[in-house]
Amino acid sequence: QVRLVESGGGLVQAGGSLRLSCAASDRTFSNYVMGWFRQAPGKEREFVAAISWSGGTTDYVDSVKGRFTISRDNAKNTMYLQMHILNPEDTAVYYCAASLLAGRDPYDLRTRPYTYWGQGTQVTVSS
Repeated sequence: QVRLVESGGGLVQAGGSLRLSCAASDRTFSNYVMGWFRQAPGKEREFVAAISWSGGTTDYVDSVKGRFTISRDNAKNTMYLQMHILNPEDTAVYYCAASLLAGRDPYDLRTRPYTYWGQGTQVTVSS
Protein backbone atom coordinates (compact mmCIF):
# COMPACT_ATOMS: atom_id res chain seq x y z
CA GLN A 1 0.00 0.00 0.00
CA VAL A 2 1.38 3.39 -0.99
CA ARG A 3 1.70 6.10 1.66
CA LEU A 4 1.30 9.73 0.56
CA VAL A 5 2.54 12.82 2.40
CA GLU A 6 1.77 16.37 1.25
CA SER A 7 3.83 19.45 2.06
CA GLY A 8 4.26 23.06 0.96
CA GLY A 9 1.01 24.61 2.12
CA GLY A 10 0.85 27.88 3.99
CA LEU A 11 -0.45 31.43 4.10
CA VAL A 12 -0.01 33.59 1.01
CA GLN A 13 -1.39 36.90 -0.22
CA ALA A 14 -3.71 37.10 -3.20
CA GLY A 15 -1.72 37.03 -6.42
CA GLY A 16 1.07 35.02 -4.85
CA SER A 17 2.40 31.53 -5.50
CA LEU A 18 2.90 28.24 -3.69
CA ARG A 19 4.35 24.89 -4.68
CA LEU A 20 2.85 21.76 -3.14
CA SER A 21 4.68 18.44 -3.02
CA CYS A 22 3.43 14.89 -2.55
CA ALA A 23 5.95 12.23 -1.59
CA ALA A 24 5.00 8.58 -2.16
CA SER A 25 6.52 5.63 -0.30
CA ASP A 26 6.40 3.21 -3.22
CA ARG A 27 9.13 2.26 -5.67
CA THR A 28 6.42 1.46 -8.23
CA PHE A 29 5.20 5.07 -8.21
CA SER A 30 4.94 5.08 -12.01
CA ASN A 31 2.12 2.50 -11.80
CA TYR A 32 -0.24 5.15 -10.40
CA VAL A 33 -2.21 7.97 -11.89
CA MET A 34 -1.76 10.87 -9.46
CA GLY A 35 -4.14 13.68 -8.61
CA TRP A 36 -4.74 16.73 -6.44
CA PHE A 37 -8.05 17.45 -4.73
CA ARG A 38 -9.12 20.21 -2.37
CA GLN A 39 -11.81 20.83 0.21
CA ALA A 40 -12.86 24.27 1.44
CA PRO A 41 -14.68 24.78 4.77
CA GLY A 42 -18.30 23.69 4.53
CA LYS A 43 -17.90 22.41 0.97
CA GLU A 44 -17.44 19.03 -0.65
CA ARG A 45 -14.07 17.85 -1.87
CA GLU A 46 -13.42 18.70 -5.50
CA PHE A 47 -11.05 17.57 -8.22
CA VAL A 48 -8.24 20.02 -8.98
CA ALA A 49 -5.73 18.34 -11.29
CA ALA A 50 -4.36 14.94 -12.30
CA ILE A 51 -1.45 13.54 -14.26
CA SER A 52 -0.86 10.30 -16.17
CA TRP A 53 1.74 7.72 -15.17
CA SER A 54 4.37 9.14 -17.54
CA GLY A 55 3.50 12.80 -16.97
CA GLY A 56 2.56 13.30 -20.61
CA THR A 57 -1.16 13.89 -20.06
CA THR A 58 -2.79 16.26 -17.57
CA ASP A 59 -6.26 17.46 -16.66
CA TYR A 60 -7.41 20.49 -14.65
CA VAL A 61 -10.62 21.84 -13.26
CA ASP A 62 -11.64 24.94 -15.24
CA SER A 63 -11.12 27.34 -12.33
CA VAL A 64 -7.36 26.65 -12.14
CA LYS A 65 -6.47 26.30 -15.82
CA GLY A 66 -3.66 28.65 -16.75
CA ARG A 67 -2.73 29.21 -13.11
CA PHE A 68 -1.82 25.76 -11.75
CA THR A 69 0.64 23.24 -13.18
CA ILE A 70 0.80 19.60 -12.12
CA SER A 71 3.96 17.57 -12.64
CA ARG A 72 5.65 14.41 -11.40
CA ASP A 73 9.15 13.03 -11.03
CA ASN A 74 8.94 9.24 -11.02
CA ALA A 75 12.63 8.89 -10.17
CA LYS A 76 11.94 10.77 -6.92
CA ASN A 77 8.47 9.26 -6.29
CA THR A 78 7.13 12.80 -6.01
CA MET A 79 4.28 14.81 -7.50
CA TYR A 80 4.00 18.61 -7.50
CA LEU A 81 1.38 21.31 -7.88
CA GLN A 82 2.75 24.73 -8.80
CA MET A 83 0.12 27.36 -8.06
CA HIS A 84 0.26 30.94 -9.37
CA ILE A 85 -2.05 33.95 -9.13
CA LEU A 86 -3.72 32.52 -6.07
CA ASN A 87 -7.00 34.03 -4.93
CA PRO A 88 -9.14 33.56 -1.79
CA GLU A 89 -11.32 31.01 -3.62
CA ASP A 90 -8.28 28.72 -3.68
CA THR A 91 -8.27 28.53 0.12
CA ALA A 92 -8.73 24.88 1.08
CA VAL A 93 -7.06 21.76 2.39
CA TYR A 94 -5.26 20.19 -0.56
CA TYR A 95 -5.00 16.40 -0.77
CA CYS A 96 -2.70 14.19 -2.77
CA ALA A 97 -4.27 11.02 -4.18
CA ALA A 98 -3.20 7.94 -6.13
CA SER A 99 -5.08 5.60 -8.46
CA LEU A 100 -3.79 2.25 -9.72
CA LEU A 101 -3.57 1.82 -13.48
CA ALA A 102 -4.90 -1.74 -13.42
CA GLY A 103 -8.50 -2.21 -14.49
CA ARG A 104 -8.99 1.37 -15.72
CA ASP A 105 -8.29 3.53 -18.74
CA PRO A 106 -4.84 4.96 -17.91
CA TYR A 107 -5.75 8.28 -19.57
CA ASP A 108 -9.06 8.77 -17.75
CA LEU A 109 -7.64 11.13 -15.14
CA ARG A 110 -10.69 12.86 -13.73
CA THR A 111 -13.39 10.23 -13.18
CA ARG A 112 -11.26 7.25 -12.24
CA PRO A 113 -11.38 6.05 -8.59
CA TYR A 114 -8.62 7.28 -6.30
CA THR A 115 -7.88 4.75 -3.59
CA TYR A 116 -4.97 6.23 -1.63
CA TRP A 117 -4.95 9.63 0.05
CA GLY A 118 -2.57 11.84 1.97
CA GLN A 119 -3.40 13.73 5.16
CA GLY A 120 -3.77 17.09 3.44
CA THR A 121 -1.97 20.43 3.58
CA GLN A 122 -3.64 23.76 4.30
CA VAL A 123 -3.50 26.56 1.73
CA THR A 124 -4.82 29.92 2.89
CA VAL A 125 -4.98 32.92 0.55
CA SER A 126 -5.59 36.33 2.09
CA SER A 127 -7.10 39.26 0.22
